[in-house]
Amino acid sequence: MAGTGGLGELERAVMDVLWDRGDHAGPVTGRAVADALAERKPAYTTVMTVLDRLAKKGFVLRERDGRAWSYRPAAGRDAYVARLMLDALALTGDREAALNHFARSVSNPEAEALSQALDRHRKSG
Repeated sequence: MAGTGGLGELERAVMDVLWDRGDHAGPVTGRAVADALAERKPAYTTVMTVLDRLAKKGFVLRERDGRAWSYRPAAGRDAYVARLMLDALALTGDREAALNHFARSVSNPEAEALSQALDRHRKSG
C-alpha cells in the first residue's frame, strides 16, 4: 500500500467489498464489486474508475482475467488502519505526548492488546 492518507467514501466502500471477501476468495472482477455495491447504485464505469484509481494509489493489485481485470487488496484492512494511525502520529510535533494521550484513551482490553503487541515487537526486534 504505497499511498498514505484516507480513502474517499466510494473508495472505502470498494475496499470494504474487497477486504470483506478475504484472501481465500481470490481476486474479484469489477463487475462483482459493482454488484456488491448495488445498494449504493454506483454506475459500473464509476466503480471501474475507482478501482483504477485505487490500483494507481497502491491500495489494490490487479491482474488480467481474460479480457477483464481482477482486483484484490494490496494489504489488509488492519494494515490500512495502522498506516492511518502512523500518518496521524506524523502530524504531531510531540509524538510522545500523542502516544501518551492515545494510551490513556483506549479501553483496558485495547491497552492489554497493545501491550502484548509491543512485547512481541520487542522480542522480535
